[in-house]
Amino acid sequence: MARINLLPWREKIRQERKNQFYMLLGVAAAIAIAVGIGLHASIDSLIEQQTSRNHYLTQHLTTLDREIKNIRSLEIEKAQLLKRMNVIQKLQYSRPEIVHLFEEMVMTLPDGVYLLNVTHKNSSLNIEGVAESNSRISSFMRNLDRSPWLADPELIVINSNTADFPNASWFSLKVQRSRPDK
Repeated sequence: MARINLLPWREKIRQERKNQFYMLLGVAAAIAIAVGIGLHASIDSLIEQQTSRNHYLTQHLTTLDREIKNIRSLEIEKAQLLKRMNVIQKLQYSRPEIVHLFEEMVMTLPDGVYLLNVTHKNSSLNIEGVAESNSRISSFMRNLDRSPWLADPELIVINSNTADFPNASWFSLKVQRSRPDK
């Protein structure tokens, strides 16, 4: 019987298969490394994009915060200006009131009554004067009560027959100021 040695042929095939396996294993490892590097690069680019977006948002938020502060300061300034305008409008509205008030006092003043002092405090007037008789004072008070600009006259003091002026009546009364349009 002739001896044929098949072992080197099998050993050669085994060695080739082993080399192919290691080569495929190397290729697979290289592909896995390339995929890993690619994934790492893409994740890094995504992180970089997100950080740039975050930076953009923080920049815009700071500008918006500054604008909000400006708006708040403008609103405070607007409120102050509106208060000033209201005060000016009230003053403008009440400007002719003193003229009407003095005109009403003259119109309601009967003959024989003379005013010596008129003081204004809040919405009331204190009137001091002298009259020829008590009936003229009561006539003056009725006229004040009928006036649209004056209301609620209240007699505080009346002195008659003083030594210097025996026929005169000195009086002091309080009148509330009112507006006819209210």
